[in-house]
Amino acid sequence: MKAQRAVYRSRSISRDRRTAAQMDDIRHAIIAVLEGYNPMTVRQAFYQLVSRGDIAKSEAEYKTVVRLLTDMRRRRQISFGWIADNTRWMRKPRTFESMEDMLQYSQQTYRRSIWNDQKDYVEIWLEKDALAGVLYNETQSWDVPLMVTRGYSSVTFLHSAAEAIAEQGKPAFIYYLGDWDPSGRDITRAVEEGLHEFAPEADIDFTRIAVTEEQIGFWKLPTRPTKATDSRSKNFEGESVEVDAIDPKSLRELVSKAIESHIDRNAWWRTTMLEIRERETISRLVEGFKNGGEAP
Repeated sequence: MKAQRAVYRSRSISRDRRTAAQMDDIRHAIIAVLEGYNPMTVRQAFYQLVSRGDIAKSEAEYKTVVRLLTDMRRRRQISFGWIADNTRWMRKPRTFESMEDMLQYSQQTYRRSIWNDQKDYVEIWLEKDALAGVLYNETQSWDVPLMVTRGYSSVTFLHSAAEAIAEQGKPAFIYYLGDWDPSGRDITRAVEEGLHEFAPEADIDFTRIAVTEEQIGFWKLPTRPTKATDSRSKNFEGESVEVDAIDPKSLRELVSKAIESHIDRNAWWRTTMLEIRERETISRLVEGFKNGGEAP
């Protein structure tokens, strides 16, 4: 019996495959989005392209964006700094070449605590670690903790956070950003309840500032089907929205507005002036080491 010979046929090229000119159009759109909103995550870039009508909202198109962003960074068509990725970072203690090196570093980084003289205490909580790089510039400029839950927080994490809040001895205002979906809303509940459970005497005001139902309509945020497999979807109506769908500028404005609403400007100014004088003291110490190791 003769073995049947396999017949190979060339595959026809899909009519939906984009031309080189169309791919260039998407690259230009990516550059336009990132120039206006960097840094942002890959998923945020995808949602902005969807909102602009440059691509369709599908998993295949998301993969296209991932591929293009990788290629464009390697070709130096866009800056690596335009894409935020807080999921991978090096862990290493900081060391110095000398005392002078240490003092110079201190001169550059020294900051006096803003909140010691403020009547409130503020924290920003975030569901997704990937977005931390998008918001960190806002929180660090105001010396505010940025707490990342990475989904559901562990009991240990919530306990430690609650203890830190209680130690402040002043009203605490917690602002939370997370997905609008069954699990995202339940994570919000779990965080709020956990903080109250482990710091029952603390005065904690907990507010979800993104994503909210009002924002979905006001900003016309891209939605996705709610996962029927999510055990919490029974009491959830409508489609889901990822926090990544909000453009980075709006996210940062939400955070800065929440923080600045608690700033006593007069107290902040006094702290700033004191910090300037203390930086000048460190500067004189640095000059002293340069002049033979003796303080002037």
